[in-house]
Amino acid sequence: MRLQLIGCEILLRELCDAIVHSSHRVDVQFMPKGLHDLGGPELRKRLQAAVDAVDPAEYDAVVLGYGLCGNGLAGLEARELTLVVPRAHDCITLLLGSRTAYCQHFTTYPGTYYRSVGWNERGEAIQQQLMGMSPHRASLESLIERYGESNGQYLFEEYRRYEQFYSRLAYIENGLEPDASFIMSAREEAREKNWSFEIIKGELTIFRRLLAGEWNEEFLIVPPGYRIEVSYDDDIVKAVPKENDEQSPH
Repeated sequence: MRLQLIGCEILLRELCDAIVHSSHRVDVQFMPKGLHDLGGPELRKRLQAAVDAVDPAEYDAVVLGYGLCGNGLAGLEARELTLVVPRAHDCITLLLGSRTAYCQHFTTYPGTYYRSVGWNERGEAIQQQLMGMSPHRASLESLIERYGESNGQYLFEEYRRYEQFYSRLAYIENGLEPDASFIMSAREEAREKNWSFEIIKGELTIFRRLLAGEWNEEFLIVPPGYRIEVSYDDDIVKAVPKENDEQSPH
């Protein structure tokens, strides 16, 4: 098969490892992590444009290196090529290796912030930018001065919510770290925030199966003429006909 991979840059190392282990020809397009910060509708719009740009005469399928990711995949359409997507809430599911592992960790350890080689390397978000400021600097007044009235108010509220919700940082180690610096950075981040710290074992299984074409029950196959929708059950996502929503393959 010839596959077009469209993946999030946060998962670049994991997906490149899977490409190396795949027997298929895989071309790849990495999308910027910042798309998540724009919200689900905008993420879907950008992904749909990327999917639609793939030449159906050149590829057998488009595979997505994404989870549902804030409903960013909901409504995404397979028009001329089959789409294949992991059944995953977000990238944490992919990094942990299964939906079961995801549920176990989130149930047993609420209030955990997750890091990985990609998140340490590329994953700076609003919360991380703010937490880089000392508490006395992250005042409402300083944020308004720096970002404007409405943005400053929003960032202040996000800072406080972020500060209160999390108490533990877990680094997902997957063996792709070139050295100890990523784990050391995560440990230091936890220390600065007065959070507990733990290293947990990740898995590369989903990534490698995705690009090996081993699409078992952990993946949703979306044929042309169908779109992705949220299933609101353990399957996470389902394929729904664009013209007839009553019939859907799984």
